[in-house]
Amino acid sequence: MKKGNPVALLPLVVFLVLFLGSGLYFNAKGVEFAFYQLPAPVAAVVGIIVAFIVCKGTMDEKMDTFVAGVGESNIIIMCLIYLLAGGFSAVASAMGGVDSTVNFGLSVIPPRLILPGLFIIAAFVATAMGTSMGTIGAVAPIAVDMALKAQLPVALAVGAVVGGAMFGDNLSMISDTTIAATRTQGCEMRDKFIMNFLIALPAAIVTIVIMTIFGVSGKIPADLEYSFIRIIPYISVLVLALAGMNVFLVLIIGTALSGAIGLAEGSFTLIGYSQKIYEGFTSMQEIFILSLLIGGLAALISKAGGIDYLLNFISSKIKSVKGAELGIAALVSVADVCTANNTVAIVITGPMAKQIADENGVDPRRSASMLDIFSCVWQGIIPYGAQMLLAGQLSGLSPIEIMPTLYYPYFLAVMALLAIAFGFPKVKAKANNKVEAAI
Repeated sequence: MKKGNPVALLPLVVFLVLFLGSGLYFNAKGVEFAFYQLPAPVAAVVGIIVAFIVCKGTMDEKMDTFVAGVGESNIIIMCLIYLLAGGFSAVASAMGGVDSTVNFGLSVIPPRLILPGLFIIAAFVATAMGTSMGTIGAVAPIAVDMALKAQLPVALAVGAVVGGAMFGDNLSMISDTTIAATRTQGCEMRDKFIMNFLIALPAAIVTIVIMTIFGVSGKIPADLEYSFIRIIPYISVLVLALAGMNVFLVLIIGTALSGAIGLAEGSFTLIGYSQKIYEGFTSMQEIFILSLLIGGLAALISKAGGIDYLLNFISSKIKSVKGAELGIAALVSVADVCTANNTVAIVITGPMAKQIADENGVDPRRSASMLDIFSCVWQGIIPYGAQMLLAGQLSGLSPIEIMPTLYYPYFLAVMALLAIAFGFPKVKAKANNKVEAAI
């Protein structure tokens, strides 16, 4: 491996310092969503300008490198999936899928299982929708209302929702974190899901058991209205994705099915349907632009020797496959704590994680899972992350008050570290390249 050049990392440092510094500044000023006041793409542009200054070569050579990074096939595929995922989510929500899913789940919860029930509902909704923020926004207000009426601790109810939302965000086939992790590591979403699920499921089971043992009974609202047909698109997307269908086809089918149900029930007109799809596209604007810019920035940093330097430094500390997995986990963890955005953290560290994995014999499914798991662990815990800020805003609680009730992210972190320590789950490739997992 080339020795590399530490100066070439300056653009990345500038990006992170700007992003983190602005968040700390606005947080000190008491601004809501402090770490989201400076748009990440703007900070990335500043980093790119610095990269053009510190990197050697003519302006034309630097531009060619930057454009090649922006147009890298995995980056473009990732961005297209973002758009389709946004379109599906927007249409499915507009035709009443979210409300029906939440109400259906609530209608089957026994009163003594409100807390684990809220966790499971949030987990399913997030897995179906592919967004923890959307899940918290949809389920948290209901959880707060139920907690007040049933005289349950509000923090426990909100913590259950946040935990379930992070479970689904981590596993969902259409989550931007899954898209980023699988595209940067070069593995199939279905394969990553299986690996991820075997690690996340024990953490979820322990969470449910704890909530069941220490939870208390309460009231569930009566006369909850839902339409099972409106839940079908979510189920279809999950089933088709797990069956191994191409993700583009899965999302197109899901969007078409949601549209057909919405049109048949009068939820929107044909023009309204197209507008909802576009609204979904625009909802992915920031991460779409950021992914393109980070792709170009990474190419400039790599050509200047920054990636080689960082990988040499990390590799000198790595003595085994377990060490490589811990290195990947540490990389994405630091990035998430600095950026307060799990997708951004994966996009930034994904290429580095890929090289660490390749050089140390880490299976791409493992590296993708570690990226996604540890980014979601921290994103579900840090009190200045969007998920916790939204949960606090909707519940009237400080994120600090909610943190002790976040059982699932803590158990997930423990389970992921145990998975690294004991090489669990063990996987091997079959002849047809499908995953075979052994517990």
